[in-house]
Amino acid sequence: MNAHTPLLSIVVPAYNEAAPDRLPNSLKQITAFVATQPYAIEVIIVNNNSTDDTLQIAEATAAEFDYIRVITETTQGKGAAVKAGMKIARGDYLFICDADLSMPIEEVVKFLPPNAESYDIAIASREAPGAKRIGEPEMRHVMGRVFNFIVKVLAVRGLNDTQCGFKCFRREVAEKVFPLQTINGWAFDVELLFIAQKHGYKIIEVPITWYYKAQSKIKPMGDSYKMVMETLKVRRNWKKGVYGEKTQA
Repeated sequence: MNAHTPLLSIVVPAYNEAAPDRLPNSLKQITAFVATQPYAIEVIIVNNNSTDDTLQIAEATAAEFDYIRVITETTQGKGAAVKAGMKIARGDYLFICDADLSMPIEEVVKFLPPNAESYDIAIASREAPGAKRIGEPEMRHVMGRVFNFIVKVLAVRGLNDTQCGFKCFRREVAEKVFPLQTINGWAFDVELLFIAQKHGYKIIEVPITWYYKAQSKIKPMGDSYKMVMETLKVRRNWKKGVYGEKTQA
């Protein structure tokens, strides 16, 4: 890492996150965290066609902190927003961070050396030993486990929590897998992990403390169906050779 390259890039996709307990509160926590760290960090906020004050809030914060950049991605979908942020990120480690900070930002250090090393992708896990879920309704938890089972059968083997919104990529790996991403919706991370496994990258799960936020953008029934359909699309894409050479069954 040279003097001008941040160790960590935090990419925050944001769609209608202007409520005081959403992006404004999260940015206060992120900037407080950055102030305590000895290494360079950049924060990239990706406005995804928000119709509220998300963009204005992000730009006002960026005007105060020079390590924050704000861009707008006009293709709708969390996957599209994340891809846009990753494309311009400059860090050695690129971290996807949900705008609601359901994982406290302080836990990002778990994904960085010396706490985590020798990996290509590290994904936050609410199911790994030592993880904690706080305040999650039982039905939402059950539906999440059902979807994860479907993901295991259809796409990504050996991982217990593919859908937590916090993931860290080594820069070299991000530069390989994100250009192959085709899904703009909620199942974009299933696709990325599928691609990574097929190309032989090492994925680890990092146990976190996760807080359920009642204002979650996910609609359990409708979005679950869409995610299953998108997961099936991942299988079809692989069979068509969209992700490159087939290395595994």
